[in-house]
Amino acid sequence: MKFVGITMATITLISGSTMGSAEYVAEHMAEILEDVGFSTEILHGPSLNELPQEGIWLVVTSTHGAGELPENIQPLAEEIAEQKPDLSKVTFGAVGLGSSEYDTFCGAIRSLDQLLIENGAKRLGDRLEIDIQQHEIPEDPAEEWVKIWATSL
Repeated sequence: MKFVGITMATITLISGSTMGSAEYVAEHMAEILEDVGFSTEILHGPSLNELPQEGIWLVVTSTHGAGELPENIQPLAEEIAEQKPDLSKVTFGAVGLGSSEYDTFCGAIRSLDQLLIENGAKRLGDRLEIDIQQHEIPEDPAEEWVKIWATSL
């Protein structure tokens, strides 16, 4: 599924991870996006000023504790909440990892998704919530989702 003759956008992948799973998922998704012609940049726990204020973001985060964001991405969420940047030129995809054993399943991506929308960003497609109880290898459902998501860009 190569898009020949079309200049493809750069997708900024943002990961929030405690144990590394979300990082691995983001890196795997970047490979797939590059295979179909996109360029990617992966940022693990970036600050707001490291992110382009327009274009396409793909946010991948695990859920830590009682539905919280992992430590490496909490500062970004706090910056967005405090600074209230205009993200109206940002289109994003949202992927969460969590365990359905907890009532706060995928709480981190749900809160970050809402925060981005509140600041004007537009989510493209449905949010993917990966239950690690059902998917021992979270890259598998992420791979299927990102292939479909990429066709809508």
